[in-house]
Amino acid sequence: MQARSYRGMTLWFFLALLLASAFMLGWLLWPFLSVIVLGAVVTSIFKPVYSFLQRKMSPAWASFLTCMLISAMLFVPTIFFVGSLSKEAYDLYQMGKDATISDHFRTLFESSTVLERANHLLSHFDIIVSGDQLNQAVSELGKTVGLFLYQQASAIASNVLKFFVYFFFMILIIYYLLIDGDKLILFIVELSPLPDEQDEKLIKKFKDMAGAVLVGNGLGGLIQGSLGGIVFALFGLKSPFMWGAIMGILAFLPIIGIGGVFIPAAAILFLKKRIAAGVFFVVFYIILSGSVEYLLKPRLMGKQVKMHTLMVFFSILGGLKLFGMLGIIYGPLVAIAFLTLADIYHSSYRELIDPVKDCDYNKS
Repeated sequence: MQARSYRGMTLWFFLALLLASAFMLGWLLWPFLSVIVLGAVVTSIFKPVYSFLQRKMSPAWASFLTCMLISAMLFVPTIFFVGSLSKEAYDLYQMGKDATISDHFRTLFESSTVLERANHLLSHFDIIVSGDQLNQAVSELGKTVGLFLYQQASAIASNVLKFFVYFFFMILIIYYLLIDGDKLILFIVELSPLPDEQDEKLIKKFKDMAGAVLVGNGLGGLIQGSLGGIVFALFGLKSPFMWGAIMGILAFLPIIGIGGVFIPAAAILFLKKRIAAGVFFVVFYIILSGSVEYLLKPRLMGKQVKMHTLMVFFSILGGLKLFGMLGIIYGPLVAIAFLTLADIYHSSYRELIDPVKDCDYNKS
């Protein structure tokens, strides 16, 4: 009896030491958490490339060449993207701050009868919208959007050294994860007290979500943002690169999508009496959004990740607010972790916690 009690005390003491050391390790790695998570996500995407190269050369060379490919695909476009985006976003912020946008829209409303007709319809609901209210709302929106994008871009551009260091860290993490990632996953599975099938389910869900966000949504956002920016440039609208970037981000969001930019742009064209251009914008938006959302994305993502549209919507918005641009990735990962754990609880632990309620439910 005493021996069993002694072993129990030893076990609890050891678990306390293990948890304390895990906490300290997490504290040490916390400043690099974002780059570690991003490195793990990118690794899962490029693992097939590494596996293909590994069949022809050593793991070290295969990982090195994969990292070079990742650098070429991410580093150079990121530098160009940040420089162009920060300039156009700052210009938009200044236009909103200096009331340039407000003056432009005031001129549009004065030369158009659209607002008058809209107020005639809204008057039946005792609602009247003045031109000044719309001008102020549009100006504030321009300042908010421009400032947010400028802050995100300038956070990188203002500290080039930090950007280089973090990018190097990410490539270093990817290099070793490609080689030893399977061993690390096996170590985590063996260390976890959960059954192996539950650990594997969690890991699989994370990989599927990472693939869905970066491959499915990422490629869809790139296509929609690029084509949208080109159309803006062709029709002579200002800041096509910035609006293309905004559409690329909005493409991640269900419900809103690139319509958050295309529909207001079409409305502005109608106000300018460019009817043909406005109709083209509406038709182009429907074709582009429909083909990507209902044809391309389902083929790329399949049925790997099942998450309600509202959950995806709010997880991305919350991620953007908490983590900035990387919240597009982190938000859905946090949501899928909760949903997977909730599913495991419902299938494996619910009846253990409340067996009486479960029995009554089954009888009914």
